Amino acid sequence: MKRHFLKQFWQSFRKFKFIYGFLASLLGILWLGNPIMAFSPPTPGEIRGVWITTNDTNTFIDQPKVKDSIAKLARLHFNTLYPVVWNSGYALYESGVAQRAGIQPFIPRGLQGQDTLKDIIDEAHQQGLQVMPWFEFGFMAPPSSELAMKHPRWLTQRRDGSNTTRSAAGEVVWLNPFHPEVQQFITNLVVEVATKYDIDGIQFDDHLCLPHELGYDPYTINLYKQETEQDPPADPKDPAWMRWRADKLTAFVTNLNLTLKSIKPKAIFSLSPNPYHVAYNSFLQDWVLWIRQNLIDELIVQVYRPDLSAFIRELTRPEMQEARQKIPTGVGILTGLRNRPIPIQFIEEKVLTARQYNFGVSFFFYDSLWNYAPEPPPERQSRFLSLFPSPINRPVREIPVAPIVAPIIEETANPSETEIILPPIYEGIPIPVYPAW
Repeated sequence: MKRHFLKQFWQSFRKFKFIYGFLASLLGILWLGNPIMAFSPPTPGEIRGVWITTNDTNTFIDQPKVKDSIAKLARLHFNTLYPVVWNSGYALYESGVAQRAGIQPFIPRGLQGQDTLKDIIDEAHQQGLQVMPWFEFGFMAPPSSELAMKHPRWLTQRRDGSNTTRSAAGEVVWLNPFHPEVQQFITNLVVEVATKYDIDGIQFDDHLCLPHELGYDPYTINLYKQETEQDPPADPKDPAWMRWRADKLTAFVTNLNLTLKSIKPKAIFSLSPNPYHVAYNSFLQDWVLWIRQNLIDELIVQVYRPDLSAFIRELTRPEMQEARQKIPTGVGILTGLRNRPIPIQFIEEKVLTARQYNFGVSFFFYDSLWNYAPEPPPERQSRFLSLFPSPINRPVREIPVAPIVAPIIEETANPSETEIILPPIYEGIPIPVYPAW
């Protein structure tokens, strides 16, 4: 029935598709360009979130543990979960998009055979928490991953031809964020999650970026030459070369935001970057511009500082104050690692300081809240309840419907064959395309 309707729609629409496509794109640009008309300031509330990472797998593949863990978070008055769905070059759910890219299925079916992401979402919604799947690795991937090995043309590099960098995840390579096939792949993953699951939004982090020393791959060099009639500067820190690459990232985020909103108009586009002076200067991630252009709906800045004075310095930066006046804003707080437990007193100090400056909080990561900690779990949980003694809504602001044509989803019996036809990126302007039946 759905396919028959779409066929009829296409037959009546195809005569005017270019006119409608142009008008839809123009409206999209006008929508982004008028922040006063498009949005209202955030309402009072507080972000109380936690990231669910691959370190939490043992907890979140078991339905009884999922039920207990999320009920516990609800009793402690948390209101947001960020479960990882994209890590190390693999989709952590049943993904036809990844399979078509030649990536073997990584399907973390639960111990009871359940779809773990759906299970988390269902339990969270029953307990009144919102869920925003987290695309943790963004454009980053291990060099030995199937993604990197099967798509070498998708990778970018330094001027000397080397292409790996060091990160918290070890040695990694970077997908070229300017390559149209890479852009389509990442966008397809977002569309897949947004259409398959009852999400409240999605989140990218500090890996929706490009390390400043990269961008000297053949594709990007040719693109730069076409647009500037010059070779890229030898100095990767050249201001104009930095700005050109940062603007290309902004164009991609523009299209990604519009595509998400065309599927789920009220979905939150959340970003969890580094502080701005690191995000832009080291990774070309101009999240201040993204806020000013209404490209993100929520900001959680990773302020993993080892002492309170450094933590406060980041919170008092002018761009942080600007952000919280425009969109719901919080700070990321490290609650511990397997080999680095953090005392609850230091966590309390950071939460109370963040609240003093009118920021919400999100904790990295679930099991380190109380399972990898110097204090016993009951004590940690009691101290979190003291920080959050009563429920509170998340801060929200009105998110308008993006006036572009939604992607068309061709459903098949086999999820790996699901076809997602999206607006391609052409100079940052989304142009709708349609299937030719």
